[in-house]
Amino acid sequence: MSLFLLGGCAKNEEVAPSITNIAVANPDFQTLEDAAIRGNVALLLGNKNPNDGGNYTVFAPTNAAFARLGLTSAQDLTGLQQPFLRNTLFYHVFSGTLPGSALTPGSSSASALAGLQRRIIRRADNSLYVNGSKILGTDVRASNGLIHPIDKVLLATGADVLNSALALNNGDVFVKPELTFLVEAVLYCNLAGALTATPGSAPITVFAPTDQAFKDLGVLLNVPLNHPKDIRKLPVSVVTSVLLNHVVGGAQGSKFTSELPESTTVLSAGGAPVVLGAFNNGVLTVKGGGNGTNVANMVIPDVQCTNGVVHVIDRVLLP
Repeated sequence: MSLFLLGGCAKNEEVAPSITNIAVANPDFQTLEDAAIRGNVALLLGNKNPNDGGNYTVFAPTNAAFARLGLTSAQDLTGLQQPFLRNTLFYHVFSGTLPGSALTPGSSSASALAGLQRRIIRRADNSLYVNGSKILGTDVRASNGLIHPIDKVLLATGADVLNSALALNNGDVFVKPELTFLVEAVLYCNLAGALTATPGSAPITVFAPTDQAFKDLGVLLNVPLNHPKDIRKLPVSVVTSVLLNHVVGGAQGSKFTSELPESTTVLSAGGAPVVLGAFNNGVLTVKGGGNGTNVANMVIPDVQCTNGVVHVIDRVLLP
């Protein structure tokens, strides 16, 4: 309610606070304020846009949105590389005025991150999403634009799936590298081409297991997987079959959580079934045919890549 009251109080342009001022004044945006300072965009959003009529439009993640990524304080934000954090914030920004009335299903808008697009999705219950993030409200007015609060941080890499995984592997996103086992497995199986954007390649949805997910698989198989290179202890044919079970194309390629078909079964690139659970609080569970009753949860959903969408999960999907 405070968001809407704040928007209503900002109708007097002479006293309307800037986008940065709103983040500072509203405790629901404390982590966004901290992120803007670390990402070096607080000053930018505290002033008029030098273009587009002086306005910005920001899809603003709440504290709860950042908390979904384990980011609850300024100290937590130091776990992200500063250039990545800055680019992430730019992905939330539209240069100009983008009112709530323009957020129509199927529409898209350019972001300040190298022109990358975000798309608007309406679910059957009439809720509105930008990519996989629910739009909690619209048109909170600031002296230099508008704010639309959202429930998840928008993530985009500006690279294809393979190079996005390599960025995580190399510590270019998180200070502590992640997806190192997945990258090693892709190279081992010579599947890099399947995850690379090439002319004419179809968009894909990828479920990417964390490093811990691979370590847990090693315990299950009684084959210690303590280091990425340990993946090569397994037969290449087995690892290939498992990896292909994490890629979905065709009609379900490049899908955000808000548009994946819930409570249904889809076929992976390897031909094995992948079961999607119910849509709940912005995420779905995922399960391979060989996982029994054990489902994978989405740790980091809705990462926009140039050739698809990646959902980081906490369990390896077995065919």
